[in-house]
Amino acid sequence: MRKVPSKATLANMVFRVLLCNWFVAALVLGATAAPAEPPLRIVVLGDSLAAGLGLKQSEAFPAQLERALKERGHAVEVINAGVSGDTTAGGLARVTWAVPEQTGAVILELGANDALRGLDPTRAKANLDKIITALKASGAEVLLAGMFAPRSLGKDYVRAFDGIYPDLAGKHGLILYPFFLEGVAMDARLNLDDGLHPNPRGVAEITKKILPSVEQLIERARAKQATGPKG
Repeated sequence: MRKVPSKATLANMVFRVLLCNWFVAALVLGATAAPAEPPLRIVVLGDSLAAGLGLKQSEAFPAQLERALKERGHAVEVINAGVSGDTTAGGLARVTWAVPEQTGAVILELGANDALRGLDPTRAKANLDKIITALKASGAEVLLAGMFAPRSLGKDYVRAFDGIYPDLAGKHGLILYPFFLEGVAMDARLNLDDGLHPNPRGVAEITKKILPSVEQLIERARAKQATGPKG
């Protein structure tokens, strides 16, 4: 008479079959699963508005932007390359070392100090043009954050300065965010006591408003990486 397996033996056989199936499935999934997307390096090259004057580093724009992007599922690393008091000339002087290699995208936020000091808009435009050219040559995609001149400087100056950003964005095919302080400038609730620099709430408002433009920047940078040279 054929011996009938015991319940313990049957249970052991079923467990082995299930374990084998699980192992095969794990091998198949491991072979076909796409590798994790590496973080995209984004550098914020700017002045005190990027550096976070008067704020903790965790409250500054780059830090708040990184958190907001990660909450929306983006694998990013946002580097704060802001220097308080920097002009476009200062940004040009340090662009080659302030933006590390393997940077996929740059948010260029410079010009406010040129306008506050009444510096020549023609020179500011030339400096930004050279910065953009250097960044594009490095392979980075650029979002140009615009600035408006103080209206007290007169119509001619305002017209020349305010036109810098759309002109350069058109020339270089950049994403333009017309005014970095949109919704924050002149609002006492969103600025420090100096009335010029955003407080943490102000930075949060800037981050919220610029986020769609930054996501467009990420899309461009990822597309460039996907079509770039391999290895």
